[in-house]
Amino acid sequence: MTETIGFVGLGIMGRPMALNLVRAGHTLAVHARRAESMAPLAEAGAATCDTPADVARQATIIFTMVADTPDVEEVILGDGGIIEGVRPGSVVVDMSTISPSATRAMAERLREAGAQMLDAPVSGGDIGARDGTLSIMVGGEPGAFERVRPLFEIMGGNVVHIGGNGAGQVCKACNQVVVAQTITGIGEALLLAEASGVDGARVREALLGGFAGSRILEVHGRRMLDDDYAPGFKASLHQKDMRIVLETAHELGLALPGAAQVAQYLNTLVGAGDGELDSAAVYRVQRRQNGREGG
Repeated sequence: MTETIGFVGLGIMGRPMALNLVRAGHTLAVHARRAESMAPLAEAGAATCDTPADVARQATIIFTMVADTPDVEEVILGDGGIIEGVRPGSVVVDMSTISPSATRAMAERLREAGAQMLDAPVSGGDIGARDGTLSIMVGGEPGAFERVRPLFEIMGGNVVHIGGNGAGQVCKACNQVVVAQTITGIGEALLLAEASGVDGARVREALLGGFAGSRILEVHGRRMLDDDYAPGFKASLHQKDMRIVLETAHELGLALPGAAQVAQYLNTLVGAGDGELDSAAVYRVQRRQNGREGG
């Protein structure tokens, strides 16, 4: 029997992910806070629901993709939340980026209701969501993972089961530590080139062919050189992710000074009103810090 799939949260990431599931032939029941967010899914044949609980009453695998830990807690455990409608044997899959410890607590609440939970945060931005090429990092029971894997493979090109509940969120935190510090490392390299009177574009071209080459240097290095920060991943969201990194480090008694420094760059950028820009715009903060205003 074909399972009905639920999807809650249809923003810049969730909407294309849900549409990819519909286009692959799956029956979907969806919910979003704004009716206009559900319209493209309704046009594609999905059933629209008034609450997350209504989605859970119709579906046996329910995805969530919202902004932050309190949003996931509201969608899953709040009034009209998934837990009010979830059926025993269902799997709730949170693809948001949130706190690992909060994830484990929600997984336990769902387990008490007879359902399983997977945490499956993603990397790849809105382009990866549209193209179905996301990297998906999954925590939870192996059996639940295998059940959901075919759906993950519609949405992502690299799907890895990391470990138990919360492990996917830990992996995403690790991802954001690497991405954030690589962005600022590239910014420092371009500042060094500029201050030395050397063409940053030529430096980037040379570095791309060597050990320093990376997708971040390719994409974000170009953004920095062009001073073009149309968002692929908003600074405000990266700020939230680095807050989760530092909160988790605090819980574990870890010092992560590099991550803390990048978090301050992002705090400064967002505090200046630039939270809607791509997070690579931290280069603007680095430039101001070094007395080099402008692009």
